[in-house]
Amino acid sequence: MRILGLDPSLASTGWGVIEVENNRMKYVADGFIKTNPQLSLPERLTTIHKTLEEVIETYKPDEAAIEQVFLNDNPKSTIKLGMARGVVILAPALHNIPVTEYEPTLIKKAIVGVGRAEKQQVETMVKVLLPGCQPKNNDSSDALAMAIAHNTYRKIYARNGLK
Repeated sequence: MRILGLDPSLASTGWGVIEVENNRMKYVADGFIKTNPQLSLPERLTTIHKTLEEVIETYKPDEAAIEQVFLNDNPKSTIKLGMARGVVILAPALHNIPVTEYEPTLIKKAIVGVGRAEKQQVETMVKVLLPGCQPKNNDSSDALAMAIAHNTYRKIYARNGLK
């Protein structure tokens, strides 16, 4: 099974793919989609969508996981993040890939054991859990963490007849 983790952002959307076989996780790929702030909003969203389409076509994930949105103090930024999230959710959905959303604290708890872990702690554990992995940046590291957390929680849900 291949899991695509997604960390949405208008500026730099992270993505990471892991393979799970016989309860073992293996790093497949990661990256980030940097958009040009000089471009219009529709052009930036198109960049995210087109790149995710390429990622999905290349790595053929079976499931996807995305971080739930958080609200910040700037309503404009929150709305733009919501638009980017919509595009990021849409890309796998158009390929009939199930998408599951997780709260940031739940992801951190699955990776580090603490819901309030720092970004550096998450990245360190991603490298431990996926030997040989050197994430491209914080966004791709967070996306790989998303995929790892999804693997953990999907097993728990299946065991307990949830979801």
